[in-house]
Amino acid sequence: MNAVTPIKAETTSHKVHHLPATLETIQWGYFDGSVEPVLRVNSGDYVEIECLCHHAGDAPDYLMDDVIREIYEKVPEETRSPGVHILTGPIYIEGAEPGDTLECRVLHMAPRLKYGVNFVAQWGLLHEEFGRKEHVLIYEADVHKNVARPVFQFEYDSPEKGVPGRITTVPASERKHAPEGIAVPLRLHFGTAGVCPAEDGRLSTVPPGSWGGNVDNREFVAGTAMFYPVNRKGALFWAGDTHFAEGDGEVNGTAIEAHVNATIQLILHKGRGEHNPGRTMKNPVLETPELWITHGFNEDLDEAAREAVLEMIDLLVREWGITRVEAYSLCSVAGDLRVTQVVDGVKGIHMAMRRDIKR
Repeated sequence: MNAVTPIKAETTSHKVHHLPATLETIQWGYFDGSVEPVLRVNSGDYVEIECLCHHAGDAPDYLMDDVIREIYEKVPEETRSPGVHILTGPIYIEGAEPGDTLECRVLHMAPRLKYGVNFVAQWGLLHEEFGRKEHVLIYEADVHKNVARPVFQFEYDSPEKGVPGRITTVPASERKHAPEGIAVPLRLHFGTAGVCPAEDGRLSTVPPGSWGGNVDNREFVAGTAMFYPVNRKGALFWAGDTHFAEGDGEVNGTAIEAHVNATIQLILHKGRGEHNPGRTMKNPVLETPELWITHGFNEDLDEAAREAVLEMIDLLVREWGITRVEAYSLCSVAGDLRVTQVVDGVKGIHMAMRRDIKR
């Protein structure tokens, strides 16, 4: 299930920490540097982190346990702003300072509950084409077969003003059967994760940026690592908005939103030094066993694409010692330019390059 076995505590001097998602350890809808850290770790430490989705209210009988229900009932609706996602954190990394890079290695991911939800939303690409109607499809994860299958669906009665996480009760008679024979491959990943932005105050979780945030890159699975440029002392790392699966583009507004438990390792690279593909980069860089992936973010999709390619050019020049023209050529003949998402206001593009091209 896109997972690798976590490194056991006894094989390393680094500590293993457990960070549950509770009323005391989550923020709903924002990054904020004034929030007191809920955990302090050293570089190289492991964190078993619980992450929640913000759509459990669409089917609470399938998507809530007692802890999740308490969070949904006790976090006041009016405070769930300016964004919509539930984040666990922040985690303070000892010694982190602006100018450093924080690496988040994802070692393992597993469903907390076996159900997830795809919400056909008003912010989706084709809202007008579908009569301005919103729709809910509930999926069930089969971890043994590594797929998610649709279970049931219903039309969502959109309120005038949507509230993140509002609990909706739909009678069984209004829940329609989902199409049979559909099996979506599981790709458990963080939709939203990153370090604290440089700006003061509450910053929405919706748009992605140089700090990471709602990047929605479906490649950010177990066995990969994201490199974030540090903006503040301690870095202050959050993660959440976890998904069972997502297509490039996330065109109808959401992925399969789900609660996921993850094991991560947080590694600090001082001064953006060696063994760090994110050094000197503006935006986060994702490293997989086969690829480097750079990101571009802009309200204009063309500008986001331009930024992603420029980031890849800079990475290849630095890592491989080639010229900018040579790197630009490789981006055209070997790079894959993909739409990350088009539904978060600030759109995302990512460019993937095989790491074994230079041998």
